Order: sequence, then structure tokens, then C-alpha cells
Amino acid sequence: MTENPDAADDVDEREAYRLQFAEDISLIWDMAGVSRMDGRVLGYLMIMDRPYISSADLAKALGASAGAVSMATRRLLDTNYIRRHSLPGDRSHYFKADEDPWGSFLANERRYFGRQIEALDAALRWLKPEEGEARIRVMNGRDYLEWIDEYHNKMLGDWREYKRARDTGEERDEDG
Repeated sequence: MTENPDAADDVDEREAYRLQFAEDISLIWDMAGVSRMDGRVLGYLMIMDRPYISSADLAKALGASAGAVSMATRRLLDTNYIRRHSLPGDRSHYFKADEDPWGSFLANERRYFGRQIEALDAALRWLKPEEGEARIRVMNGRDYLEWIDEYHNKMLGDWREYKRARDTGEERDEDG
């Protein structure tokens, strides 16, 4: 049976686009101070045409080392951007992007607020009353993080409502 050359060209073109998308996401992540490899892995998993991919195939597709892919997938798993997938009887690691990695981004920011607030509270206890300027800076940091933590709860709720309305075809208010 002869392979259709047009189909092969389409497959190559689609794979080239997937790789470019992964690079585009990696540059965005780099601008945010996050590992480019994490962005490449997430970008590729988001746009690939299979339900999951092995870490070995991911490394091959991205032209990356197994170690770089392993570190990136570990960080992305830890922050819920991707999910591990297992196949019965297969010891390979398989991955797929979370259905809503952007919602995960918002939720993950909250993971660090508590730790930062604790550190700032400790600094406030350590500072002497006469260290007014430092106390104001630290207090503003702590209060900002408490405020943004509360606001994140509202944003996550608004995001879920936005997706629900989108998925059901409901009209949305211009404000939400």
C-alpha cells in the first residue's frame, strides 16, 4: 500500500506547528521567570493529538534529554498543570495536560501565599517598633498577600462560572 504524500506533509506540518506552539509557550513562561522546559512540555502536551504521551516520546519530540523532561514533568505534576497516566503492565511514564492548565495557574499561585504571609508575620515579630519604615513595607507585603489570597477565591469562582456559561451557551454579564 502506497502512503499518501499529501497526508505525510500534513502530519509534518501539524507536528511543526505543535513544536512551534510549545516554543511559544516556553518563551512566555521564560518571561514570567519559569523554566522554559516546563513551558515546552506543557505547550506540547496541550496541543498534541494523542490523549497521553510517554516521557521518552516527549523527549524525542522536543529534542530534549530524558533528565530535562523528567525534571519538567515532576514540576508540572507538582503544580497540577499535567497528569500522570498509566497503562496496565507498562512501567513507562505517560503524561497528559490538565484539562484547565490556566485555572491551575491561578490556583497554584495561592499555594505560596500562606508561606509568604507566615514569613512576613515572623519578620513583623522580629522588627523593633522603632523600625517604622521596614515595618510598613513588611506589613504592606503581608496585607497585600492576604488581600490577593481572598481575591483569588473570587477569581477562581468567577472562572468556573465563566466556563460553565461558555459550555452551556448561556449569556454572561459584561462584568463576569
